[in-house]
Amino acid sequence: MLLVNMSGEHFFISIDEFSDLISYKFDIKSEIFKSLKSKFFVFSNSLEINLGIELLANQIRSKQRYLLDFTSLHMVEITNYCNLSCDYCHASAVSVEEKSLKNAAELRRNILDKTIEKIFQTPSQSIKIELQGGEPLVNWESSKYLIENSYNKGLQFKNKNVEIILCTNLTLIDREKLQFLKKYNVQISTSLDGTKELHDRHRVTHSGKGSYDTFVENLELTRKILGHDSVGALLTVSKSNLPYLKEVIDEYTRLGFNGVFIRALNPYGMATKNLNTLGYSIEEFIEKYKKILQYIIDLNLKGVYFIDYYSALLIKRILTPFSTGFMDLQSPAGAGISGVIYDFNGDVFPTDESRMLARVGNDMFKIGNVLDNSYEEIFQNKTLQDITKKSILQTTPSCSSCAYNIYCGSDPVRNYVESGNIVGFKPDSDFCKKNMLLIEHLLEIIKENNADVMNVFWSWITKRNLGDVRV
Repeated sequence: MLLVNMSGEHFFISIDEFSDLISYKFDIKSEIFKSLKSKFFVFSNSLEINLGIELLANQIRSKQRYLLDFTSLHMVEITNYCNLSCDYCHASAVSVEEKSLKNAAELRRNILDKTIEKIFQTPSQSIKIELQGGEPLVNWESSKYLIENSYNKGLQFKNKNVEIILCTNLTLIDREKLQFLKKYNVQISTSLDGTKELHDRHRVTHSGKGSYDTFVENLELTRKILGHDSVGALLTVSKSNLPYLKEVIDEYTRLGFNGVFIRALNPYGMATKNLNTLGYSIEEFIEKYKKILQYIIDLNLKGVYFIDYYSALLIKRILTPFSTGFMDLQSPAGAGISGVIYDFNGDVFPTDESRMLARVGNDMFKIGNVLDNSYEEIFQNKTLQDITKKSILQTTPSCSSCAYNIYCGSDPVRNYVESGNIVGFKPDSDFCKKNMLLIEHLLEIIKENNADVMNVFWSWITKRNLGDVRV
């Protein structure tokens, strides 16, 4: 069986040993007792208790370090127009061809200025600004304005480190744009669904033409100008590529990516409308995920450095006392207090998913507008306070008694979509089921304690080559 304490320390113990432990029959000189004491599960005297509580508190503070940063990720929707028509699009982007850009719902300069003003009022010393869409390059003038002014604003703060990321499908990128992005140290986040056949099945233009060939051509150009490591890619797993994840990973490695974030479909936007053709059960997803995780581990053991980023986040939470900063794996939820998104009209939402809900008519998660509200009014909004209070797993029904709660997180917006309230009903939650099954699987691997596999895990956590970790 597994023991987990409040700071995330874990220990595998037999049922007989656990029975002896709770019956106070353990020999305090035994190796098991010493191990349990080193992980702050037990103490043998009052002095150890006082010291242990202080050390345990330090570990908990480390886990919750992200709360001190407060809103380091700022996502800005430059436009809701896009040149592609992906059938699983969470953002419910609008076709460029539907209206002239003259009448498009674009970010106005005054909204951009107010957005930048709000971003730099955050107390966080590390600020990540993400340009999103639609496709931001459709509105290149506003993209340039936001990038240049954010970069220059960041230079005014000696204590703030500013990172700018452009989320783009790469099909509209060109040499001139890339030279501009290089000047301001902009990184690229893009999407790749696997091989040409798999990618072109969903990521197509509004006329139905696949985007893979243009993507690969512009990927090469982007790396040539910005540097090879300047581009990261996200994978959306649909029914089409779920059976072919091995081929997907092979395509990622062939194209020179050193990792992948395997992202399941979320119940938003077009993904919901097309669920019958795109969807699958969480059990199916986890079954395939386990197999591809082993395949990725084997690749690393063969000398191919490649990270499964989601597993790496969970492993870091299990094996170290440090915060990961990933919004979906935080308690209280990272919504608003770790990341926030500014819509093209200045509306502010705690998560990208809550903005997507507003796109289809439900703006219950809106926390303000950059033109109408001050920083304090936005980030002390009652809706955000309610989300924070009700997303603490240690006080949430079902989660409070779950041994994995310190490794997991809360997604209040998804809870609302699935159950009608932000707390959610965990027995029916796909988010909960996915994380529980995956955490359980990772703990089983960790319990086996295979030296080679653990070296792979530590190489992911420390972002070092396997050979360096082995040394």
